[in-house]
Amino acid sequence: MSELNERRWAVLSERGSEQSGLTYEEAAALIARLRGERVSGLCVITDAAAARLPQPKREAEKTSEAGDGQAGGDGKKPRRSRKKSAP
Repeated sequence: MSELNERRWAVLSERGSEQSGLTYEEAAALIARLRGERVSGLCVITDAAAARLPQPKREAEKTSEAGDGQAGGDGKKPRRSRKKSAP
């Protein structure tokens, strides 16, 4: 059996380890899907390497954690928007 057919591959993105336990073909398909979602920094690595990396935060988690800038968010205050002056 070829290593490419073994479930030992993971996909890494700028967000972290996306998914592991894939065949190389499944990893390539996941990369194609993530490219369509405009995710950057995509590559295929082994599960052993992926186990050392953090899991990515999904958009829904970021939104619920950030809330209205209170504790539990990313520690940043929301920006105030500047009013545009009338012409």
